[in-house]
Amino acid sequence: MNENMEGKAGGSYVYLISLVAAVGGFLFGYDLSLISGAIIFMEKPFQLNPVTKGLAVSSAYLGSIAGPILGLWMADAFGRKKSLVFASICYMISAIGSAVAPDMLQFVIWRMLGGVGVGLSTVISPMYIAEISPAKLRGRLVTVNQLSIVLGINLAVIVCYLLSFGGHWRWMFASEAFPILFLMVGLYFVPGSPRWLAEKNHQPEALKILTRINGRIQAEKELREINEELAQETGHFLELFRPGLRRALLIGIVLLVFSQINGVNMMIMYAPTILLEAGIGSESHAILNAVYINLWIFITTVIAFGLIDRFGRRPILLAGVTGMALAHIFMGLSFYYKMSSFFVLLAMFAGTGSFTLTLAPLSWVILAEIFPNRIRGKAMSLVGLFFWVSAYCCAQFFPMLTDWFFRLFQTQAGAYGVYAGICLSCVLFIWKMLPETKDLSLEEIGRFWLEYQKRKSRGV
Repeated sequence: MNENMEGKAGGSYVYLISLVAAVGGFLFGYDLSLISGAIIFMEKPFQLNPVTKGLAVSSAYLGSIAGPILGLWMADAFGRKKSLVFASICYMISAIGSAVAPDMLQFVIWRMLGGVGVGLSTVISPMYIAEISPAKLRGRLVTVNQLSIVLGINLAVIVCYLLSFGGHWRWMFASEAFPILFLMVGLYFVPGSPRWLAEKNHQPEALKILTRINGRIQAEKELREINEELAQETGHFLELFRPGLRRALLIGIVLLVFSQINGVNMMIMYAPTILLEAGIGSESHAILNAVYINLWIFITTVIAFGLIDRFGRRPILLAGVTGMALAHIFMGLSFYYKMSSFFVLLAMFAGTGSFTLTLAPLSWVILAEIFPNRIRGKAMSLVGLFFWVSAYCCAQFFPMLTDWFFRLFQTQAGAYGVYAGICLSCVLFIWKMLPETKDLSLEEIGRFWLEYQKRKSRGV
């Protein structure tokens, strides 16, 4: 698979490219989920309290804030493929450093470096997949990235469970080296983004890749549309704040921030801790039940894979986020009335299922498709910055929030009431602001915002 390949349209080819790029998403899920099992065994050797426990979990998120900042420059200067190569190097150094860190300070430093790779790959992977995907397959193929994230989460939890007997938390972090090597090798073979190549005036290379994906006739038509759209754009950062793109930017930021502050991510990240608080039993038993939750997440993500290109983006999101709000209410009631841990587990199944069927994959699908070609890298990187700031805040303050409610009211139920309110506000935003983008090409979506911008400038 090199950038000089020609041939007929091949669905298997674009799926294979997407699979390699989605390993970046796999490492995102794997890297950030390892801590959910390891943190239980790190509390005593590192003498963690609620604040430092939050820091141990959130340090990777803190580093992830730097990933989109780098992406603002790297995605356009060096391309999507080389940016993913850099991300994989950050992952590898972090995996080794975290495994051998002798104290909390060094652990946090190495986890932050891995977070840089996470932040970069979560922006670049869906962008790259969207840019090589035919319009009819784009939702499904970008969801491959979400599916790979879930696979990473599942495998990480299973590895944590197997290594929990004996408390081998250092080996949990070292295990990440194997999928990182797969990504490094796979990236050697995938082509560059045809839209990035067209933007950089590498027209023959862009046409060859588009031909391999769509066939010659469709490739020539698509390349003309790409060039027509590029001619209407300046590519300057300030273009994002003009009327049409400003609205698209607001939608992207709000959706990605909601995807983190809705509380379900914390159900996943802190699943073993939450289950221990609910009285589930031993550490290994708590991690084992987290395996069941993550298996459920995988199943619902597979289901989402078939739904996204069949139904509109809006109705799926409205139904799913409402389900998340109801799950938080049930979770809060379970803690408030001190119900059996079975009911807490049931609420976690409902919340994570609703999340991974809808908001988790669709927030990235919509983000990857709503911006015009020349500005897409800058836009996704800026939105990614907001995403990781909100992710860091949630990971850092979740144990502090539940601890605050417990100290004041002898129950953490109130925290889930807060998250239910956040989800309901997300439902309102989607209903009022989000346009439908199903089955539209990237160029058609880009023209929509550019024409919206022209109408606004004329006062229409």
